[in-house]
Amino acid sequence: MPDTIEKATDVTEQAASTPAKKDDKARSLWSDAWGDLRRRPVFVISLFLIVLLIAIAIVPSLFTSADPRAGDLRNHYLTTPSWGHLFQPDWFGYDGQGRSIYARMLYGARASITVGICVTAAVTIIGGITGLIAGYFGGWVDTVVSRITDIFFGIPLLLGSLVILNAFAERTIWTVVFAMTFLGWTQMTRVMRGAVIIAKEADYVTAARALGASTSRIMLRHIVPNAIAPVIVVSTIALGGYIGAEATLSYLGIGLQDPTISWGIDISSAQQVIRTAPHVLFFPAGMLSLTVLAFIMLGDAVRDALDPKLR
Repeated sequence: MPDTIEKATDVTEQAASTPAKKDDKARSLWSDAWGDLRRRPVFVISLFLIVLLIAIAIVPSLFTSADPRAGDLRNHYLTTPSWGHLFQPDWFGYDGQGRSIYARMLYGARASITVGICVTAAVTIIGGITGLIAGYFGGWVDTVVSRITDIFFGIPLLLGSLVILNAFAERTIWTVVFAMTFLGWTQMTRVMRGAVIIAKEADYVTAARALGASTSRIMLRHIVPNAIAPVIVVSTIALGGYIGAEATLSYLGIGLQDPTISWGIDISSAQQVIRTAPHVLFFPAGMLSLTVLAFIMLGDAVRDALDPKLR
């Protein structure tokens, strides 16, 4: 019996002296979310598609040697696509001006994804800052910011962008980004404001104030890291919406203009031959739908991973 007690004591002392493994440390929300995301097929598929689309947007010449602006009327749009000529200019056929649909489909990713990413980054920064200020300080500051947000929120994004873009004689990627950012920041402000109001009532914020932490330190070190999760979710989902909005504006003739290559421009020109050559419309529209779907799927996966209630 004494031997058993001694052995148990030795085991206890050895376990107490053994340092805790890194895996035993408390895991943060972000590490838990990343571990959950890696096991989600939706996240893996959407991330793969987005990485591929971004690669196409950055270096489309790696995927085709055709010039997307070179038109040759000998390449008639009624010609059946050459399905066996993989990655060749005639793979998806030609449009009404004899330009390679495959090449224009690839090069069109640059403008659409650039607009989507830039608008999302801009509205997230602007909305995040205004929402942080309104939610943290409250009072008359919150009232002023909220009323300004309500005014802008009442203007439909597409309708307001149409009015703004009509004021520009030349509409480039950056004018479209400006118009959509000017009206699109309100949603992020509301999301950030609500998250900050909840976060600032937490015990760790009260403790930081009691210890004499400055306002900027409390906001940047304690509130922002714990309030940014819903903003990331909304911005990820909204990115696909901004890409669709850019294509809509270009389709209506108010967004991007030639010589810029855009899926919306190609969809607009394809409507003239949709009855005789539907493939001219199908490919840019399909590429646009796939891109928007990839970002929405990514946003849904991130939302499910960051929201403990959905686990």
